[in-house]
Amino acid sequence: MENPRESCLQTRQARQVLLLFVLLGIAQAHGRPGRLSVVEEMLSGALVVNLVKDLGLELGELSSRGAQVVSKDNKLPLQLNINSGDLLLSEPLDREVLCGSSEFCMLHFQVLMKNPLQILQVELEVKDINDNSPVFLEKEMVLEIPENSPVGAVFLLESATDLDVGTNAVKNYVISQNSHFHVTMRVNPDGKIYPELVLDKALDYEEQPEHSLILTALDGGTPPRSGTALVRVEVIDINDNSPEFEHMFYEVKIPENNILGSLVTTVSAWDLDSGINGEVSYAFSHASEDIQKKFAINKNSGEIRLIGYLDFETTESYSIIVKATDRGGLFGKSTVRIQVMDVNDNFPEIDVSSFTSPIPENTPDTLVMVFSIQDKDSGENSRIVCSIPEDLPFVLKSSIENYYHLETEGSLDRESRAEYNITITVTDLGTPRLTTQHTIIVQVSDVNDNAPAFTQTSYTLFVQENNSPALHIGTISATDSDSGSNAHITYSLLPTHNPQLALSSLISINADNGQLFALRALDYEALKTFEFQVGATDQGSPALSSQALVRVLVLDSNDNAPFVLYPLQNASAPCTELLPRAAEPGYLVTKVVAVDRDSGQNAWLSFQLLKATEPGLFSVWAHNGEVRTSRLLSERDAPKHRLLLLVKDNGNPQRSASVTLHVLVVDGFSQLYLPLPEVAHSPTQEKDVLTLYLVIALTSVSSLFLLFVLLAASMGGCSVPEGHFPSHLVDVSGAGTLSQSYQYEVCLMGGTGTDEFKFLKPISPNLPHQFPGKEIEESPTLYNSLGLFSDHN
Repeated sequence: MENPRESCLQTRQARQVLLLFVLLGIAQAHGRPGRLSVVEEMLSGALVVNLVKDLGLELGELSSRGAQVVSKDNKLPLQLNINSGDLLLSEPLDREVLCGSSEFCMLHFQVLMKNPLQILQVELEVKDINDNSPVFLEKEMVLEIPENSPVGAVFLLESATDLDVGTNAVKNYVISQNSHFHVTMRVNPDGKIYPELVLDKALDYEEQPEHSLILTALDGGTPPRSGTALVRVEVIDINDNSPEFEHMFYEVKIPENNILGSLVTTVSAWDLDSGINGEVSYAFSHASEDIQKKFAINKNSGEIRLIGYLDFETTESYSIIVKATDRGGLFGKSTVRIQVMDVNDNFPEIDVSSFTSPIPENTPDTLVMVFSIQDKDSGENSRIVCSIPEDLPFVLKSSIENYYHLETEGSLDRESRAEYNITITVTDLGTPRLTTQHTIIVQVSDVNDNAPAFTQTSYTLFVQENNSPALHIGTISATDSDSGSNAHITYSLLPTHNPQLALSSLISINADNGQLFALRALDYEALKTFEFQVGATDQGSPALSSQALVRVLVLDSNDNAPFVLYPLQNASAPCTELLPRAAEPGYLVTKVVAVDRDSGQNAWLSFQLLKATEPGLFSVWAHNGEVRTSRLLSERDAPKHRLLLLVKDNGNPQRSASVTLHVLVVDGFSQLYLPLPEVAHSPTQEKDVLTLYLVIALTSVSSLFLLFVLLAASMGGCSVPEGHFPSHLVDVSGAGTLSQSYQYEVCLMGGTGTDEFKFLKPISPNLPHQFPGKEIEESPTLYNSLGLFSDHN
């Protein structure tokens, strides 16, 4: 035998499927998604509509335009397949939960497409099915009916409630078979059907004091559902006057924020009977569960008080039937209509549909956010204004009713500001005004729009000569106000325009941190300074770069000892200076000329007499190397003298060179000087030789004097040779404090066999003009090089 419950379930499912196809056919016939319908209790995954077909879109357009389904509370169980365009149910809908007792259950949602922005308002009607049975709140109703009630008298019965609506609501009442009563139905102005018990046959208390009847409520569904209640009729004695109300209709307005226990209104009724038959008690008739939770009536005084919180947004008014019943069972009725007045007790609400962050910095008019606002109050309390701070580069625009979108106003600059805190303020126009704020954080993403910037336009680096290879000589630095890879900087050496500068063999750079290294030891005397360009390039796309000038100054070290130009120390025969015996104190014997390839104080030279045959006879000027006599010569002074001089620079560590001078004392420049072998002679032999020399000298003095005058007139000084540099000239390249090359001529004593130096002078005629006096004072070496003429001239 088939299970009745399973048969009923199969019948119900078949009816739902049939109704689904009918509704879908109706929706497709309209051809637009503005109004849709769906049957409650449909299974999850059921198709509501295909938006691609109804909107006339191409397949995939919903996906490319970022379509989505949004609702005010984001609780609507709908799911959009953006690939196929099918709008599906994500869970079954229960119309009674969604809309309560409202006959029409309309759910509102929007279809939002962002690119380009388009918002479609859609209404979804949830159709009712007969899934609820009528229910009596009171399972047993007791009626006290006087025995003298006339035939045809009507007695109110409690109605049944059915959560379904329309044809599925309660449509009929029947009562169990009996001989005294039947049931009729009355439709109130609110459309509800109420049962009334009609007396068909006079009652007789003595014959039957109580009657038990079964009242059945039937709805209009297919198949119909039903609910039952017991009606117990107690027959009482005569009571021929029913209570009457002072007003048949009471209308009251109360604010929704009234405190609990406050008086709503007072109803009043009277009964012409006396005694207990004239005593009246008050009660609600046909009051719903919601009314019983919100209001209570004092059965003796008729005062109606508030016992539950009111909410205008949920229920705007209540209609209550008040019944006044005397002790005899007769009653009168009146209707109390309570109008709930709205107060501004709901804050505006912000519902975010779409939000994008971060946004690129160089894209103008970028859509950041789409949102809707609402206020559950009514009237002025529901009117809303929306705003954002004025000092932000954003603009707020209204799309459709209560929908707004936030856009950038022009392009943003991440380097100026990388993040914005935007507070959206929504205020209603009620009294007092209520405000809701919603804060979003919009981050700005970086674009490579800033080139690296060096901390200096040019860099000057100092490096001591003779440095070790791979020496770190300095660091260049650049910054990039972009971020990420756009701010990652790579350093490089740029090609030099000087073909004589082999930059790649001198300098290297660390591409990551800009550190510069000298690849080999530098020589100040060979390369004093050089400059080159460095580049800084970020890793953006496209990459941006900048460049800076780097100047490297090589610092001098005292790595060169003084070099003696005169007298030459490498000559095959020593240089001998001639000193007249009659020379006065301070007589310039000769001048030591030396230079130093270093510079600065490393090239400042000083002269010192270390050793002499006659220590007190000669002195050396420390700054110019002039050798002068300190006193008159005497007969006891030796005819030949050997001087040892030390030339020192002023560097650290100090370097020096030595020079040996040979001085021959003569009686006059006309005296022939021939070196004699150093052998021992007896005093008699020496006297004879000296006498012989004196005779020879006196004999030839006249001829020699004449010859000397003729030679002096014909020579007129030393001439500068042309062409190849002669062997008797000393070529000194510019070094130390000397900035040019000079040639020095050695003038020899004529007529001698020893070719001794007479004096040493520079050949360059423009020497004083090439070295100003200030430089001469600052450079001892240059001073020594200029003062080359002895007092002999």
